[in-house]
This record gives sequence, C-alpha cells and structure tokens, in this order.
Amino acid sequence: MDRQIYYPKERIVAVQSDFILRVYNWMGLGLATTAVVSLFTASSPAMISMIFGSPVVFFGLIVGELGLVIALSAAINRLRASTAVMMFFLYSAINGLTLAAIFLAYTRASISTTFFITAGTFGAMSLYGHATRKDLTSWSSFLTMGLIGVVLASLVNIFFQSEAIYWVITYAGIIVFVGLTAYDAQQIKVMALQGFGDEEAARKGAVIGALRLYLDFINLFLMLLRLFGRRE
Repeated sequence: MDRQIYYPKERIVAVQSDFILRVYNWMGLGLATTAVVSLFTASSPAMISMIFGSPVVFFGLIVGELGLVIALSAAINRLRASTAVMMFFLYSAINGLTLAAIFLAYTRASISTTFFITAGTFGAMSLYGHATRKDLTSWSSFLTMGLIGVVLASLVNIFFQSEAIYWVITYAGIIVFVGLTAYDAQQIKVMALQGFGDEEAARKGAVIGALRLYLDFINLFLMLLRLFGRRE
C-alpha cells in the first residue's frame, strides 16, 4: 500500500512562491528580449528591408514562431529544462523581429502609453488570479472558445477587410486575454505543486508558465494598441 506524504502548509506556500517568482522572472526576461530585438530591428533599415520587404522571410518567421510554441508546449516533458529555456528565448527573439512592425505603424509615444496600460491591466488580473478563492477552471472552455473565435475571425477578416469585424475582434480579444491572464495566473499555483520535489520538472514548468503569461501579455498589448495606438 502506497504511503501518502503530507507536507506542512508553510512548505507548500514557500514552494508556490518560489515557483511563481521563477515564472514571472522568465516572463519578464522574455518580454525584455522581445523589446530589445524589436527596437533594434525597427532602428535598422537593413533589417526592416530584409524582414518586411520579403513575404517569404516574414511569413517564414511567423511559421517559425508557431512551430516553436507548439513544439515547446507539446514536447516539454521530453525536453531538458535548459533546452526549454533556450526555445523560449529563441521564440521571444523571433517575436521581437516581427513585432518591429508596430514601430512602423504607430508612434512610439502611443506604444509606450499602451505598454503601461497593458502592464497595469495584466498586473491587476494576475493579482486577482493569485488571490481569489474562486476556482477559475470553469472559465477554461469559455476562454478557449473565445480564443478560437478571435483567431478564426481574424483570418476571415484578412479577406473581407471589414472595419466592423475588426473592432468586434479587438474588444472580444481584450476580454479573452484579460480572462486568460487571471486564469493562467491561478493555474501557475497548481503547476507549482506538480513539480514538487523535482527541480528539473519545476524548471520546465516555470518555462511553460512563463510562456503562457508572455503570450497573454503580448496579445493583450496588441489588442489594446488597436484602441490606444496613434498611427504614424
């Protein structure tokens, strides 16, 4: 008969706190990598010409981003923690290359303003996700359907170019990513205990947690930029 091990509450809280700190550290470093690469690319005419002057290069980078996210999420249990970290930062850097486009479309002042609005919204929803006693698991199906709807509507609108659909996608996207921020923040507390006592598993879990929050932040930022961004 298996013996179940019970850990003191203080030990569980300490493990969760350490894990959450790791997740947000990785996420912050990922965002910093994206920002640095994006600013460097936007300030280099040669990089701009190479990436945005060639559809093959641009869409190749997009496919590479999607491939990295899918591979990292699907194969995390088979990867070494160091490999997962490398893939996360590679994704952050490639995302910085493609996001340089926002510096060509919007003023830097409005980008900065939107970033701080995003950071405040993200921080508030993260705190809610960590602090609330309500189980947000029930949000999962609603948010997943909303996310799929936003993606599909965005693809359809590439062909229709409808301003009405554009704004519906924008507001729906903001709601979805605000909700996902709170949901993923709460799930991180659960993930912390899944790697309890296994340092390698904890490191890999922290990378996946950072990737989820990174994606929430970036997508929320892009949706809010549609509202608050001022065109060049």
